[in-house]
Amino acid sequence: MSKLTLGSYPHMLGFEQLERLLERSAKSGNEGYPPYNIEQTSDFSYRITLAVAGFAEDDLTITIEDRQLVIRGRQSEDSDGRVFLHRGIAARQFQRMFVLADGVEVGDAIMENGLLHVDLTRSRPETVVQTINIRKSE
Repeated sequence: MSKLTLGSYPHMLGFEQLERLLERSAKSGNEGYPPYNIEQTSDFSYRITLAVAGFAEDDLTITIEDRQLVIRGRQSEDSDGRVFLHRGIAARQFQRMFVLADGVEVGDAIMENGLLHVDLTRSRPETVVQTINIRKSE
């Protein structure tokens, strides 16, 4: 059985980039840490919430790289001579990636009670009607 791609549909023209984005997203290495929620806050806005307990604002970076929202966390290892008898709170680094559609803009990032909220807005699509003139061949 052959693999169906968006290019196999003759009426889907120019969607090769979307297919590459989907493949890249699937291979992005997102594991289960840290857990996150994605909620739709209105018709044109979203909020991504990551559980980042133990991370300070300075331990987190948020960047946009080639239409991907990338959130990274790295805690500094300053034990200050502490001796842990049990260490069950994860202090590992992470990277979460989210592919952004055209027209999606990243807004505020807010840290609250161990949760990092990243707000996104999507521009309202404009309806464009274009008439193409037909000319006679010569």
